[in-house]
Amino acid sequence: MAQTDAIRWNSRYQESSYLDLREPRSLLIEASQWLPAGGYALDLAMGLGHNAAFLCRRGFKVVGVDISWVAVKHARSLYPEILAVCADLENFSLPPNTFDVILNFYYLQRSIWENVRKWLKPQGLLIIETMTQEMKSLKPEIDDRYLLAPNELLNAFSDFEILLYREGWQEQEKGHPRAAASLIARKSPASK
Repeated sequence: MAQTDAIRWNSRYQESSYLDLREPRSLLIEASQWLPAGGYALDLAMGLGHNAAFLCRRGFKVVGVDISWVAVKHARSLYPEILAVCADLENFSLPPNTFDVILNFYYLQRSIWENVRKWLKPQGLLIIETMTQEMKSLKPEIDDRYLLAPNELLNAFSDFEILLYREGWQEQEKGHPRAAASLIARKSPASK
């Protein structure tokens, strides 16, 4: 599965339409008001590194992980300040309580949510945005594994302090609507 995913994403990241995008996600910009003054950040499935670079400019030391070596190569060339790692997140480990911020945009792997909890420091900020089952109305071919059920993300992190949560249709960079759930949450100080 990881090999197939790597091939698919390498192919996508070689398309010029992906290379033209350079802005961080709007949810990350919106989350700026809650970002700590700096520290360590982790960008899961970072793609070309634009979100990670945004955090670097705000004083964070950022580790960006992606399965696509094409994306990692571009991220390293565009943003050498990012520690860009090519890895399969299904087989990836980090020390607990390491990160002040964790980003996860448009990559859904429920099995890493428990690791995300471990990797995030108490009071750390979690920012997740990914597609919901409503996307089936536009793209019925999308595998259900990659789509959130209603309130699934909210329920998965209900023990966090929820700073922002919404579900619904959003306009994206190229004007294509996307059904997504967006979460900005702070890990409880008592969490391990």
